[in-house]
Amino acid sequence: MTTQRYVSASSNKSSKVPSLPFKVGDMAVYPAHGVGEVTGIESREISGSKQIFYVLQILDSGMKIMVPTTNVNAVGLREIISESEVKAVYAILKERDVAIDNQTWNRRYREYMDKIKTGSVYEIAEVYRDLSLLKSEKELSFGERKMLDTAKNLLVKELAFAEDCDEDEIEEKLEDIFADE
Repeated sequence: MTTQRYVSASSNKSSKVPSLPFKVGDMAVYPAHGVGEVTGIESREISGSKQIFYVLQILDSGMKIMVPTTNVNAVGLREIISESEVKAVYAILKERDVAIDNQTWNRRYREYMDKIKTGSVYEIAEVYRDLSLLKSEKELSFGERKMLDTAKNLLVKELAFAEDCDEDEIEEKLEDIFADE
């Protein structure tokens, strides 16, 4: 396996790096892991085929993930949400006319985990909202509490970047939204 490291897709015009949606230093969201920084773009030869990878370092865990540039959409790697998308997330969180799923906790857990794995900030907001509302009605199972924390963490990190503010501010906003529940 050979490795060639690129400084950035835009500053290295002489190399044969195709136009890529992310460049070194960009922030991106990796499903179920959260916000990460593109720390490199590397070319590796795997099974005789040359592939270009994003090297993504997840901010929360420090985990490094290599994503083939050809699989960006398939794995769900995406940009941080925009200002209008932030408003849509808060609208989802404030929605109260929702049917909370009253199936068994393990079915609900699987359904919510599938939503988190999509990487969609809207699906994650729905999971956080639904579990927060359910928590006000009854005690959550251990798995549901853990999932609520996961959804909250993913939302807080991305919203803090999107709004260019401190994570504590986002946590306060989330607490305020569910304070009356």
